[in-house]
Amino acid sequence: MKKNFKVLFLAVFVAAASCSFTTKEFQDPDKDKLLLDLISYVLEKGHYSPAQMDDAFSESIFNNFIDGLDPIKRYFLASDIAEFEEYKFDVDDQLLAKDLTFFNEVYSRFVERQNEARKMYAAVLKKPFDYNEKEVINVDYDNTKYVTDKRQLKERWRMQLKFSTISGYYDLYEEDQEKIKTDESFTARAEKEIEKKSRKSTLTSLDEYFEFTDDLERKDYFAIFLNTIVEQFDPHTNYFAPPDRDRFDLRMSGKLEGIGARLQKKNDYITITEVISGGPVWRGEHMDVGDAIVKVRQDDEEEAVSIVGMRIDDAIKLIKGPKGTKVILTIKRVDGTIDEEIITRDVVELEETYAKSTVIEKEDKTFGLVNLPQFYFDMEDYDKRNAASDVKKEIERLKEEGIEGLVLDLRDNGGGSLRTAVEISGLFIKDGPVVQVASSGKNKEVLEDTDESITWDGPLVILVNELSASASEILAAAMQDYKRAIILGSKQSYGKGTVQNVVDLNQWLRNSDVGDIGALKITTQKFYRVNGGSTQLEGVKSDVVMPDRYSYIDIGERDYDNPLPYDKIEPANYDVFDGYIDFDAAIAKSKARMVLSEQLALIDENAHWIQKRRDEMEVTLNFTEYKSEIDARIKEGEKFEAINKYDNKMSYRSLPFEMELMKQDTTLREKRKRWHKSLAKDIYVEEAVNVLQDLKLNNIRKNKVTEIKN
Repeated sequence: MKKNFKVLFLAVFVAAASCSFTTKEFQDPDKDKLLLDLISYVLEKGHYSPAQMDDAFSESIFNNFIDGLDPIKRYFLASDIAEFEEYKFDVDDQLLAKDLTFFNEVYSRFVERQNEARKMYAAVLKKPFDYNEKEVINVDYDNTKYVTDKRQLKERWRMQLKFSTISGYYDLYEEDQEKIKTDESFTARAEKEIEKKSRKSTLTSLDEYFEFTDDLERKDYFAIFLNTIVEQFDPHTNYFAPPDRDRFDLRMSGKLEGIGARLQKKNDYITITEVISGGPVWRGEHMDVGDAIVKVRQDDEEEAVSIVGMRIDDAIKLIKGPKGTKVILTIKRVDGTIDEEIITRDVVELEETYAKSTVIEKEDKTFGLVNLPQFYFDMEDYDKRNAASDVKKEIERLKEEGIEGLVLDLRDNGGGSLRTAVEISGLFIKDGPVVQVASSGKNKEVLEDTDESITWDGPLVILVNELSASASEILAAAMQDYKRAIILGSKQSYGKGTVQNVVDLNQWLRNSDVGDIGALKITTQKFYRVNGGSTQLEGVKSDVVMPDRYSYIDIGERDYDNPLPYDKIEPANYDVFDGYIDFDAAIAKSKARMVLSEQLALIDENAHWIQKRRDEMEVTLNFTEYKSEIDARIKEGEKFEAINKYDNKMSYRSLPFEMELMKQDTTLREKRKRWHKSLAKDIYVEEAVNVLQDLKLNNIRKNKVTEIKN
């Protein structure tokens, strides 16, 4: 019996023809006012939960727009903010009246202050920095106050530039110390020479930064203002100016060449929010989510450009580039350490985004693991290739190897096609509801698995972490609600329970000469578990919680401003799986093992250590103290190196069909060798196998699965 349900995708898609409110026309000859009017209309009519445009809404736009332009408070004076204050609770009224007074005044003052800053930083960097002086800078810019006059502003620039430069000074110093170790004839540079070179590097970086700002026009800042407005509705609602929409389309088609990472600006830093499976960063294990890129250098350049404070679009222009070229990135890790990574730009290797499996052997028992990096599908022909059919093939091949239990690894899986998530759920249950979908009109639809066939009816464990999102959460939640699988991993998954559509705004224009006005990505639906709970914000809470390096860092939907809230609806009609005889006992045994695990205790200690490093807001600008603190941090971090030396005492081998392919494909052989080496250090996989051993099927009902009463 074929599965029958509507094709619905968690991945965003262009929905120009799907809007039911396209009859209205917009004719204002002023492009900015037309955009304001049109975007307000689309949000009101199409957003799942339109924001109330009141004083609180106005205040949030006021604060966020100013903070976005000047996040480290080095341009505006306190007197500027005082002048802007008259608009603090008036922005909503101005928007309704298509009045741009607030934007115009802030924009013009910002341009004025930027021009003044050019002279200020140049003057500061003419004088040497004294690293013997006892100075400390506080980098908690959220709680930093604006200065009252230009003398104080110049002093703020001096402190921030000294802070930027001391890291370069340290790098040059360490470079010389390393050469001395290998070359007895080498003479280290004098302190004055190192200071001058590091200061020149900072000047070059700032000069290039301001060259970027020279290319920005009023329309670029207006696009920032529009995004400040729409992001009050939720963090996934965004305005795409024409160039941004082109980049978005490229990203969705998988054809964008670069480093293979999603970036977001947080405070003043460009931060990694997702490492794309199959991309250069993923393949080389260069960076992790939460790492910040602070400098960028091209392969043919001597000086790196600081991107701290830079607009994200400008930073991306420096980072991305043609396939085969190299870019050198200075990375601030989640634990505060600074490293340099050389990355060869490339396109995402699609093969690495596909499902793969391995046979796990522990003593005299055999288990299987399927790793699913994303819920993919062929956009031109769904049946040609998709995650559901591939996972099914991998499970069938593992069954031929005589596995006694199955691990489905959804860690770092950011989602994709909901249809594949529903179909994969159907591989483990007889039939029944998998997810409930509520639209902006609050109409509810239940997506069901109607295929009574079951591909795997044995013990099942699903691995998740904080980066398991969207479709991953739908699948894990369904298996948890049915008690079909034990969920093992982080305290909770990412917490994204919404879907977005991309709406072409040009469809409302008739005979207009304003040109391309871009597109709006808008949240239109929300997803709910079969038990009625939302995955929004709360995600999926693991049955067995295992600490990881992100345990005490806000990673996920809750880390954004203005997320839609968690809520509940009526549960769907379903019965839990009754094939296990010791489901709760298996969870209890696993929790008991967690308490006794020295490896997990070390991982948890490392997570606390990372949190402590990230919470440190005061940095010394005295070089002796600065170096001592770095040395101490490196020394402290050495104890955590044992985490990557762990051996879970299990063996891993590829399936027979892959073994045949590897005879000819040395690249595939090397990739699987690397993967198996990583799995051998993985305590989470080890515990998943332990849980599989504890899960026992009711022999009388071994083939009995969930029956749904509709």
